[in-house]
Amino acid sequence: MSYKIPLFDLNFSDAETAAVVETLNSKWISTGPRTSEFENKFCELFNVNHSVALSNCTVALHMAFKVLGIGDGDEVICPSLTFVATVNSIKYVNAVPVFCDIISKSNLTIDPEQIENLITPRTKAIIVMHYAGFPCDMNRIMSIAKKNNLKVIEDACHAPLSEYGSDKLGTIADVGCFSFFSNKNISTGEGGMLVTNNTDLYDKVKLLRSHGMTSMSYERSKGHSTSYDVVELGYNYRMDDIRASIGIVQLDKLKSDLAKREEVRKIYCEKLADMSGIVIPFSDNEEFVSNYIFPVVLLDSDYDKRESVRNFLHSQGIQTSVHYPAVHRFTIYKNANAKLPETEYVTDNEITLPMYSALTEKEISYIAEQLKKAIQSN
Repeated sequence: MSYKIPLFDLNFSDAETAAVVETLNSKWISTGPRTSEFENKFCELFNVNHSVALSNCTVALHMAFKVLGIGDGDEVICPSLTFVATVNSIKYVNAVPVFCDIISKSNLTIDPEQIENLITPRTKAIIVMHYAGFPCDMNRIMSIAKKNNLKVIEDACHAPLSEYGSDKLGTIADVGCFSFFSNKNISTGEGGMLVTNNTDLYDKVKLLRSHGMTSMSYERSKGHSTSYDVVELGYNYRMDDIRASIGIVQLDKLKSDLAKREEVRKIYCEKLADMSGIVIPFSDNEEFVSNYIFPVVLLDSDYDKRESVRNFLHSQGIQTSVHYPAVHRFTIYKNANAKLPETEYVTDNEITLPMYSALTEKEISYIAEQLKKAIQSN
């Protein structure tokens, strides 16, 4: 159906079109100068030493585990309230996901206290996901990791330019991974970025990104190298210059877009402040965040009530979503036998409301009114 108010609105203009046309006219469309420019611009904007553009965030996560030496039988503590790629990437290196609950209905990030309780002699890493762009308790998580000699990966797919003290999310742990999927804050259709301050890890990712080859085709085309060796079993995980050119434009728009999203969130919080029957997660957050999505959690509810509320909103022309089905409930992960009461309640009762920078106060008021009606009628 066609919605009056969609869940998401792509922040594209003629600038992205012009960038693609310019790249096509350059006659170089695979990994090359635009990709390098995108990586360098990312480093500057995020204040991180190294960035590697990849074909998507899932492969960035795979690379993270690979270069950190996580492998057969190693345990990785992970959230279940995330997109399944966060957990699948653990399986790609034959490691074992160990599911951890979230803190609460009002804080949907991984619980550091439970992380500590889940550590065993086989634990080798922790992966966190900054839900909706709001920060996990990175000070405590990094302290736990240091005490137990664990690697930490940040799944920052929701969190470009979200702040944590003086740092940007994604730049605090050993490795950070970002997504440029079509509905993300930075969109190139598909695409991802791995960032790190560790030069050795960066060199490994660069090598593995392109088949383990010692030089790439663009370098050879410019005469910088005439041959190559293959020194590792690598992958074809490269980003092309067409998507990189879109990413460059998207980075130029990012700060402005996030500032508008911050205003949208403020209006939402004002309109929903007196509404009974819901929790607005992260309502006490004071740091600047990306506001990738706007979640609410129904109280005294269950799956059927949540779906009834969503169906009513859809009938009124308001598109919603759910972020996310709990990963540990998927058939492939049921053998983990995880018991995560907070995650399970939220995954059955969370509703993602429309969130994008062009959303107007009038539209937000309409969404709030219809949500109130839906809750009262259920």
